[in-house]
Amino acid sequence: MTIYINQCQHYLPNGAVDNTLLAQRFGLNADWISLFLGNTSRYFATDLVSGEVKKSLCDIATEAAQEVMQKELLTSEDLDFIVLSTATPDQLMPATVNLVAERLGAKNVPTFQLQSGCTGAMQAISLARSLLLSGEYKRGLVIGADVCSKFIDPTKDYAQSDANEQINFALFGDGAGALIMSTQPTGLGWEITQFSCRFTGLELPPGQIVNWRGLRETDDVMLMEDYKAIEAHVPKLAAEMLDNLWTAAASEGNEIDWYLPPQLSGRMTHHIVNELGLSRDKVINCVHETGNNGNALPFVQLSYLRDRMEDKQSAMLIAIESSKWIQAGMLIRKEAV
Repeated sequence: MTIYINQCQHYLPNGAVDNTLLAQRFGLNADWISLFLGNTSRYFATDLVSGEVKKSLCDIATEAAQEVMQKELLTSEDLDFIVLSTATPDQLMPATVNLVAERLGAKNVPTFQLQSGCTGAMQAISLARSLLLSGEYKRGLVIGADVCSKFIDPTKDYAQSDANEQINFALFGDGAGALIMSTQPTGLGWEITQFSCRFTGLELPPGQIVNWRGLRETDDVMLMEDYKAIEAHVPKLAAEMLDNLWTAAASEGNEIDWYLPPQLSGRMTHHIVNELGLSRDKVINCVHETGNNGNALPFVQLSYLRDRMEDKQSAMLIAIESSKWIQAGMLIRKEAV
Protein backbone atom coordinates (compact mmCIF):
# COMPACT_ATOMS: atom_id res chain seq x y z
CA MET A 1 0.00 0.00 0.00
CA THR A 2 1.24 3.50 -0.85
CA ILE A 3 0.87 6.38 1.63
CA TYR A 4 0.56 9.98 0.44
CA ILE A 5 0.98 13.48 1.82
CA ASN A 6 -1.85 15.35 0.13
CA GLN A 7 -1.57 18.80 1.69
CA CYS A 8 0.70 20.77 4.00
CA GLN A 9 0.34 24.18 5.67
CA HIS A 10 2.08 26.07 8.45
CA TYR A 11 1.19 28.89 10.82
CA LEU A 12 3.55 31.37 12.51
CA PRO A 13 2.06 33.53 15.30
CA ASN A 14 2.16 37.33 15.42
CA GLY A 15 4.78 39.28 13.49
CA ALA A 16 8.43 38.44 12.88
CA VAL A 17 10.81 39.42 15.71
CA ASP A 18 14.12 40.57 14.27
CA ASN A 19 17.50 40.47 16.01
CA THR A 20 17.41 44.16 16.91
CA LEU A 21 14.12 43.87 18.80
CA LEU A 22 15.21 40.64 20.50
CA ALA A 23 18.51 42.19 21.57
CA GLN A 24 16.87 45.35 22.89
CA ARG A 25 14.25 43.44 24.85
CA PHE A 26 16.57 40.97 26.57
CA GLY A 27 19.90 42.75 26.78
CA LEU A 28 21.52 40.58 24.13
CA ASN A 29 23.84 41.56 21.29
CA ALA A 30 22.21 41.65 17.85
CA ASP A 31 25.54 41.15 16.05
CA TRP A 32 26.30 38.11 18.21
CA ILE A 33 22.93 36.57 17.29
CA SER A 34 23.52 37.19 13.59
CA LEU A 35 27.09 35.88 13.55
CA PHE A 36 26.85 33.00 16.02
CA LEU A 37 23.40 31.66 15.07
CA GLY A 38 22.82 33.07 11.59
CA ASN A 39 19.14 33.69 12.31
CA THR A 40 17.49 36.93 11.20
CA SER A 41 14.04 36.51 12.77
CA ARG A 42 11.68 34.24 14.68
CA TYR A 43 8.01 34.25 15.74
CA PHE A 44 6.65 34.25 19.28
CA ALA A 45 3.20 33.51 20.66
CA THR A 46 4.02 36.03 23.43
CA ASP A 47 4.17 39.77 22.82
CA LEU A 48 7.72 40.69 23.84
CA VAL A 49 6.82 44.31 24.60
CA SER A 50 3.76 43.78 26.80
CA GLY A 51 4.54 40.23 27.95
CA GLU A 52 1.00 39.19 27.05
CA VAL A 53 0.53 35.61 25.85
CA LYS A 54 -1.28 36.04 22.53
CA LYS A 55 -1.54 32.40 21.43
CA SER A 56 -1.46 29.00 23.12
CA LEU A 57 -0.16 25.79 21.59
CA CYS A 58 -3.77 24.77 21.00
CA ASP A 59 -4.40 28.07 19.20
CA ILE A 60 -1.55 27.77 16.71
CA ALA A 61 -2.01 24.02 16.19
CA THR A 62 -5.69 24.62 15.42
CA GLU A 63 -4.81 27.43 13.00
CA ALA A 64 -2.47 25.14 11.03
CA ALA A 65 -5.01 22.29 11.11
CA GLN A 66 -7.85 24.47 9.86
CA GLU A 67 -5.73 25.87 7.04
CA VAL A 68 -4.64 22.45 5.77
CA MET A 69 -8.19 21.08 6.00
CA GLN A 70 -9.56 24.06 4.08
CA LYS A 71 -6.87 23.59 1.44
CA GLU A 72 -7.96 19.95 0.96
CA LEU A 73 -11.68 20.86 1.28
CA LEU A 74 -12.15 18.60 4.29
CA THR A 75 -14.39 18.73 7.37
CA SER A 76 -13.77 17.03 10.70
CA GLU A 77 -16.04 14.20 9.56
CA ASP A 78 -13.52 13.35 6.82
CA LEU A 79 -10.76 12.60 9.37
CA ASP A 80 -10.09 9.08 10.63
CA PHE A 81 -7.52 10.17 13.23
CA ILE A 82 -5.49 13.13 14.53
CA VAL A 83 -1.83 12.98 15.60
CA LEU A 84 -0.05 15.88 17.34
CA SER A 85 3.66 16.00 18.17
CA THR A 86 5.04 18.65 20.54
CA ALA A 87 7.66 19.25 23.21
CA THR A 88 5.65 22.07 24.79
CA PRO A 89 2.05 21.01 25.53
CA ASP A 90 -0.26 23.59 27.07
CA GLN A 91 -0.81 21.27 30.04
CA LEU A 92 0.23 17.74 30.88
CA MET A 93 -3.51 16.94 30.98
CA PRO A 94 -5.72 17.28 29.07
CA ALA A 95 -3.57 16.43 26.06
CA THR A 96 -3.46 19.39 23.69
CA VAL A 97 -4.43 17.15 20.75
CA ASN A 98 -7.84 16.66 22.36
CA LEU A 99 -8.34 20.40 22.77
CA VAL A 100 -7.50 20.81 19.06
CA ALA A 101 -9.95 18.02 18.16
CA GLU A 102 -12.63 19.81 20.18
CA ARG A 103 -11.98 23.08 18.33
CA LEU A 104 -12.25 21.24 15.01
CA GLY A 105 -15.49 19.53 16.07
CA ALA A 106 -13.88 16.12 15.51
CA LYS A 107 -16.16 13.94 17.63
CA ASN A 108 -15.40 10.22 18.00
CA VAL A 109 -12.05 10.53 16.17
CA PRO A 110 -9.01 8.64 17.55
CA THR A 111 -6.38 11.08 18.84
CA PHE A 112 -2.69 10.60 19.60
CA GLN A 113 -0.13 12.95 21.17
CA LEU A 114 3.63 12.39 21.00
CA GLN A 115 6.15 14.31 23.08
CA SER A 116 9.49 14.82 21.38
CA GLY A 117 11.86 17.44 20.03
CA CYS A 118 13.15 18.12 16.53
CA THR A 119 12.22 14.70 15.16
CA GLY A 120 8.76 14.76 16.73
CA ALA A 121 7.18 15.71 13.42
CA MET A 122 8.79 12.68 11.80
CA GLN A 123 7.62 10.45 14.64
CA ALA A 124 4.08 11.75 14.09
CA ILE A 125 4.35 11.00 10.36
CA SER A 126 5.65 7.53 11.23
CA LEU A 127 2.66 6.83 13.49
CA ALA A 128 0.20 8.16 10.90
CA ARG A 129 1.86 6.08 8.21
CA SER A 130 1.53 2.92 10.33
CA LEU A 131 -2.13 3.66 11.06
CA LEU A 132 -2.85 4.06 7.36
CA LEU A 133 -0.85 0.96 6.43
CA SER A 134 -2.96 -1.05 8.89
CA GLY A 135 -5.91 -0.69 6.52
CA GLU A 136 -8.19 0.48 9.34
CA TYR A 137 -7.92 4.17 8.43
CA LYS A 138 -8.02 6.09 5.14
CA ARG A 139 -7.15 9.69 5.99
CA GLY A 140 -5.54 11.48 8.94
CA LEU A 141 -4.51 14.91 10.18
CA VAL A 142 -0.91 15.21 11.41
CA ILE A 143 0.22 18.28 13.36
CA GLY A 144 3.61 19.39 14.69
CA ALA A 145 3.71 22.47 16.93
CA ASP A 146 5.72 24.14 19.67
CA VAL A 147 5.48 27.26 21.82
CA CYS A 148 9.06 27.63 23.02
CA SER A 149 8.45 31.17 24.25
CA LYS A 150 6.73 29.79 27.37
CA PHE A 151 10.28 29.47 28.77
CA ILE A 152 10.96 33.18 28.26
CA ASP A 153 10.36 35.67 31.09
CA PRO A 154 9.51 38.91 29.23
CA THR A 155 10.41 40.97 32.33
CA LYS A 156 13.92 39.57 32.74
CA ASP A 157 17.21 41.02 31.51
CA TYR A 158 19.21 38.09 30.15
CA ALA A 159 22.44 40.05 29.62
CA GLN A 160 24.12 38.33 32.60
CA SER A 161 22.66 34.88 31.92
CA ASP A 162 24.75 31.85 31.04
CA ALA A 163 25.53 31.55 27.31
CA ASN A 164 23.63 28.23 27.12
CA GLU A 165 20.51 30.00 28.32
CA GLN A 166 20.97 32.91 25.93
CA ILE A 167 21.33 30.55 22.97
CA ASN A 168 17.93 29.01 23.70
CA PHE A 169 16.16 32.36 23.78
CA ALA A 170 17.86 33.61 20.61
CA LEU A 171 17.55 30.33 18.70
CA PHE A 172 14.01 29.12 19.24
CA GLY A 173 10.64 30.40 18.07
CA ASP A 174 7.01 29.30 17.96
CA GLY A 175 5.02 27.77 15.14
CA ALA A 176 2.79 24.98 13.91
CA GLY A 177 2.52 22.85 10.79
CA ALA A 178 -0.02 20.33 9.57
CA LEU A 179 -0.32 17.59 6.94
CA ILE A 180 -3.16 15.58 5.47
CA MET A 181 -2.02 11.99 4.93
CA SER A 182 -4.02 9.39 3.04
CA THR A 183 -4.01 6.08 1.19
CA GLN A 184 -5.25 7.88 -1.93
CA PRO A 185 -3.40 10.60 -3.91
CA THR A 186 -5.19 13.95 -4.03
CA GLY A 187 -3.97 17.53 -3.82
CA LEU A 188 -0.18 17.47 -3.76
CA GLY A 189 -0.05 13.71 -4.24
CA TRP A 190 3.35 13.28 -2.56
CA GLU A 191 4.11 9.57 -2.30
CA ILE A 192 6.24 8.51 0.68
CA THR A 193 8.66 6.06 -0.91
CA GLN A 194 11.12 5.60 1.98
CA PHE A 195 10.89 6.36 5.69
CA SER A 196 13.20 5.89 8.68
CA CYS A 197 13.13 7.11 12.28
CA ARG A 198 15.47 5.56 14.85
CA PHE A 199 17.12 6.22 18.20
CA THR A 200 20.91 6.37 17.90
CA GLY A 201 22.01 7.93 21.20
CA LEU A 202 22.98 4.81 23.14
CA GLU A 203 26.41 6.12 24.09
CA LEU A 204 25.94 9.87 23.74
CA PRO A 205 24.88 12.22 26.57
CA PRO A 206 21.87 14.45 25.85
CA GLY A 207 22.60 17.44 23.65
CA GLN A 208 19.59 19.32 24.98
CA ILE A 209 17.64 19.17 28.22
CA VAL A 210 14.33 20.84 29.05
CA ASN A 211 13.34 20.15 32.65
CA TRP A 212 9.83 19.95 34.05
CA ARG A 213 9.91 20.67 37.75
CA GLY A 214 6.27 20.62 38.78
CA LEU A 215 6.00 22.41 42.14
CA ARG A 216 9.33 21.14 43.43
CA GLU A 217 12.25 23.48 44.06
CA THR A 218 15.41 21.95 42.59
CA ASP A 219 18.82 23.09 41.45
CA ASP A 220 18.28 21.59 37.98
CA VAL A 221 18.90 23.89 35.03
CA MET A 222 15.61 24.56 33.23
CA LEU A 223 17.17 24.65 29.75
CA MET A 224 20.49 23.27 28.51
CA GLU A 225 21.82 23.34 24.95
CA ASP A 226 25.20 21.67 24.30
CA TYR A 227 25.91 23.57 21.10
CA LYS A 228 29.42 22.11 20.72
CA ALA A 229 28.06 18.55 20.84
CA ILE A 230 25.39 19.48 18.32
CA GLU A 231 28.02 20.95 15.98
CA ALA A 232 30.04 17.75 16.27
CA HIS A 233 27.33 15.10 15.94
CA VAL A 234 24.46 16.47 13.84
CA PRO A 235 26.38 16.71 10.52
CA LYS A 236 27.68 13.15 10.96
CA LEU A 237 24.25 11.73 11.78
CA ALA A 238 22.72 13.66 8.88
CA ALA A 239 25.37 12.27 6.51
CA GLU A 240 24.58 8.72 7.60
CA MET A 241 20.87 9.21 6.91
CA LEU A 242 21.66 10.94 3.61
CA ASP A 243 23.74 7.94 2.45
CA ASN A 244 20.99 5.49 3.45
CA LEU A 245 18.30 7.45 1.61
CA TRP A 246 20.53 7.96 -1.44
CA THR A 247 21.04 4.21 -1.64
CA ALA A 248 17.30 3.63 -1.37
CA ALA A 249 16.56 6.24 -4.04
CA ALA A 250 19.13 4.73 -6.39
CA SER A 251 17.63 1.28 -5.96
CA GLU A 252 14.29 2.73 -7.05
CA GLY A 253 15.87 4.49 -10.02
CA ASN A 254 15.06 7.94 -8.62
CA GLU A 255 17.19 11.07 -8.55
CA ILE A 256 16.82 13.61 -5.75
CA ASP A 257 15.64 17.02 -6.95
CA TRP A 258 15.19 18.72 -3.57
CA TYR A 259 16.89 18.43 -0.18
CA LEU A 260 15.36 19.45 3.16
CA PRO A 261 18.29 19.21 5.63
CA PRO A 262 18.14 19.45 9.45
CA GLN A 263 17.15 22.94 10.64
CA LEU A 264 18.88 24.00 13.89
CA SER A 265 20.04 27.56 13.21
CA GLY A 266 20.92 29.49 10.09
CA ARG A 267 24.64 29.08 10.73
CA MET A 268 24.42 25.41 11.62
CA THR A 269 22.22 24.62 8.62
CA HIS A 270 24.73 26.39 6.34
CA HIS A 271 27.48 24.22 7.86
CA ILE A 272 25.46 21.01 7.41
CA VAL A 273 24.70 21.81 3.77
CA ASN A 274 28.43 22.33 3.14
CA GLU A 275 29.37 19.13 4.98
CA LEU A 276 26.84 17.12 2.96
CA GLY A 277 28.04 18.64 -0.31
CA LEU A 278 24.55 19.70 -1.37
CA SER A 279 23.84 22.15 -4.17
CA ARG A 280 22.30 25.26 -2.63
CA ASP A 281 19.79 25.73 -5.42
CA LYS A 282 18.30 22.35 -4.46
CA VAL A 283 18.07 23.01 -0.70
CA ILE A 284 14.94 24.10 1.19
CA ASN A 285 15.86 26.08 4.34
CA CYS A 286 13.64 28.17 6.60
CA VAL A 287 15.10 28.28 10.12
CA HIS A 288 16.99 31.56 9.60
CA GLU A 289 13.61 33.25 9.03
CA THR A 290 11.28 31.25 11.27
CA GLY A 291 13.53 30.43 14.20
CA ASN A 292 13.81 26.86 15.44
CA ASN A 293 10.17 26.04 16.16
CA GLY A 294 10.85 22.40 16.95
CA ASN A 295 8.06 20.06 15.92
CA ALA A 296 6.79 22.54 13.33
CA LEU A 297 10.06 22.86 11.38
CA PRO A 298 9.83 19.86 8.99
CA PHE A 299 6.26 20.85 8.17
CA VAL A 300 7.36 24.44 7.46
CA GLN A 301 10.06 23.10 5.12
CA LEU A 302 7.47 20.96 3.33
CA SER A 303 5.27 24.04 2.97
CA TYR A 304 8.20 25.88 1.37
CA LEU A 305 8.65 22.90 -0.97
CA ARG A 306 4.97 22.80 -1.91
CA ASP A 307 5.11 25.35 -4.74
CA ARG A 308 8.51 24.25 -6.04
CA MET A 309 8.29 20.50 -6.53
CA GLU A 310 7.03 19.49 -9.95
CA ASP A 311 5.41 16.25 -11.14
CA LYS A 312 7.73 13.23 -11.01
CA GLN A 313 10.29 15.07 -8.88
CA SER A 314 11.63 13.63 -5.61
CA ALA A 315 12.68 15.24 -2.34
CA MET A 316 14.65 14.07 0.71
CA LEU A 317 13.88 15.35 4.22
CA ILE A 318 16.28 14.69 7.12
CA ALA A 319 15.72 15.61 10.78
CA ILE A 320 18.14 15.03 13.67
CA GLU A 321 17.13 15.36 17.32
CA SER A 322 19.96 16.20 19.72
CA SER A 323 18.07 15.78 23.00
CA LYS A 324 18.98 12.06 22.99
CA TRP A 325 20.06 11.69 19.36
CA ILE A 326 17.43 10.47 16.93
CA GLN A 327 17.90 10.17 13.16
CA ALA A 328 14.91 10.52 10.86
CA GLY A 329 14.48 10.84 7.11
CA MET A 330 12.10 10.22 4.27
CA LEU A 331 11.90 10.29 0.50
CA ILE A 332 8.81 11.67 -1.20
CA ARG A 333 7.91 11.69 -4.87
CA LYS A 334 5.28 13.89 -6.48
CA GLU A 335 2.73 11.98 -8.51
CA ALA A 336 0.72 13.63 -11.28
CA VAL A 337 -2.75 13.92 -9.65
